Amino acid sequence: MKEYDLISIGTGSAMSVVEAMISENPTVRVAVIDKDEPGGICLTRGCIPSKILLYPAELIRTIEKAGTFGIDSEIKSVNFKAVMERMRNIIHRDINKIRQGLSESKHVDYYPEAAEFVAPYTLKVGNETITAKMIILGTGSKPAVPPIKGIEKTGYFTSDTILAINELPKSIIIVGGGYIAAEYSHFLSSMGAEVTVVGRNPQFIPEEEPEVSALAKRELGKHVKILTNHEVQEAKVSSEGKKMLVAVDRETRETLEVTADELLIATGRASLSDVLHPEKGGIKTDSHGWIVVNEYLETSQRNVWALGDANGKYPFKHVANYEANVVYNNAVLKRKVKADYHAVPHAVFTYPEIASVGLGEKAAIERFGENKLLFGLYRYEDTAKGEAMDAKDCFAKVIVERSSMKILGAHIIGPYASVLIHEIIPLMYTPDQSGRPILNSMHIHPALSEVVERAFHSLLPPEHYHHILEHYFKLPT
Repeated sequence: MKEYDLISIGTGSAMSVVEAMISENPTVRVAVIDKDEPGGICLTRGCIPSKILLYPAELIRTIEKAGTFGIDSEIKSVNFKAVMERMRNIIHRDINKIRQGLSESKHVDYYPEAAEFVAPYTLKVGNETITAKMIILGTGSKPAVPPIKGIEKTGYFTSDTILAINELPKSIIIVGGGYIAAEYSHFLSSMGAEVTVVGRNPQFIPEEEPEVSALAKRELGKHVKILTNHEVQEAKVSSEGKKMLVAVDRETRETLEVTADELLIATGRASLSDVLHPEKGGIKTDSHGWIVVNEYLETSQRNVWALGDANGKYPFKHVANYEANVVYNNAVLKRKVKADYHAVPHAVFTYPEIASVGLGEKAAIERFGENKLLFGLYRYEDTAKGEAMDAKDCFAKVIVERSSMKILGAHIIGPYASVLIHEIIPLMYTPDQSGRPILNSMHIHPALSEVVERAFHSLLPPEHYHHILEHYFKLPT
């Protein structure tokens, strides 16, 4: 049996703990295990490949809008295969660099094989049995596939497997109405596919604020057919040889049949922990298979830690990177640092772009009460830069505590939302988390950052905010 100082399962964010530990003490013995291509889900089949694909989609939509500004433009063709190959070339270049680094490292034994616990602190990897007093579980996740009758016979893509295609489907149905569905429907429709989204939630992108989701549905709906509140019950092959889904409206109970050349299942992510047999290692999981951790990210087994998708908290790469730092402080430096999730940001690179951080309106009211809150909202088009861009109805929404001006949440939909939100995020990590610096600082004019500034200058009690939302902004409900 080989003994190590540290075993890391997964080659994503967990690798930053490995690298920091080695830099502190080059004599440590480390085993790194990953049955898949190295680099973690974000690099190999998640956020990075999808964003490489989404940039061409953004260019297409921008060019299509050029006529608004008096520019006569035309997209003669889109080389879909070239778009896909460019993405894969970039990804495989980075994967190969990581593989080479792991294989040639003097400090790491790299095991490109599946692992499973056989006892506490002990794993079987291929034909070897290894052990360590410290283990980091960065196992990632897998696409969640709902139990739809007939789905295995019809065949389908997931967000993992669709990255391998070279030919654009003429038509495709996307099952799911969340982040993945929003992004891939934008990408595939911009490439020229006829896209239908079928989501079971009454709200498109249900994780977002209702007014954000409503605008996203309206704008993306100009290019994509979006069906909400529909439960897919069956998949089958039509008489023309196409793939057909039978869905039921959850409110009216009416049955609907949707037909397309291909299917993409985009209903979220599921735990991968079962392949590890964590129970044999004394590691508890919840009812969905996610590894249970405490506030320090330690599992039920002392000195075994879980981060990123493995613990099922927030499926974002930046959260996994943050958690890796927490694990390093707790596991290696013994500093007892608690994971703090009060201001977790995210972005949805759909059309229009969406970014959010912190609490939404409903959660803020439940936690603080309506009379203790103020809401601010400002449209892009009411700034000089937003008007220049013809960014109609896009807006920034902010939520603050009335007495202290503490920022509780922010939500932006429109061009560069993922950039604009970063005016707010750092303030939420200051001791008082106040929005006053935005009110008191100079903002470049004309620039889109004025959207954020003016949202903070437009703070109103909830009842007045909703009056503005309903009558002035005329946003869909």
